Amino acid sequence: MKKIIEMFIAFFKIGAFTFGGGYAMIPLIEEEVVNNKKWIEKDEFMDILVVSQSLPGALAVNCSIFLGYKIAGLMGALMALLAVILPSFLIIILIAAFFMQFRDNYYVNAAFMGINAAVPLLVLVGAVSLSKGLEKNIRTGLTIVIALIALVFFDIHPIIVIIISALYGVIFLRKKVK
Repeated sequence: MKKIIEMFIAFFKIGAFTFGGGYAMIPLIEEEVVNNKKWIEKDEFMDILVVSQSLPGALAVNCSIFLGYKIAGLMGALMALLAVILPSFLIIILIAAFFMQFRDNYYVNAAFMGINAAVPLLVLVGAVSLSKGLEKNIRTGLTIVIALIALVFFDIHPIIVIIISALYGVIFLRKKVK
């Protein structure tokens, strides 16, 4: 029970202090569950991220469910899910109740401008963190470049790029099982 409470607090903090969605949460989740608490190893975290990104739904929610289950079973999954979404829910309720009174406030607008400026950096940190777990070879580099070109220059939908990348991995990158 102590681990579940500790996990709830960790995911609640992540949910409460991360703006910008799931990708901005990746470095915080990794820092907490891999480096600070040492609940899982880095490679396990990377596997969970890949699966979480491949499933429908918010990355942070999917990731928290997987991690909670890995750490403390079904109760851990439920508590991690609740912990990561509860701060956003409470913040939205508060904002909805009071926003009309403060929407034109100079300091509120300045705070949101500062937060908006920090979010792309958090996403970049998440991308750099994800890249550390990749094999450093020409095949991986080509996959990244081709996916980037498909997304940016040909405006191919990310889901299609993910499916094609997954199929490529299954067909060409699987390791031989003895």
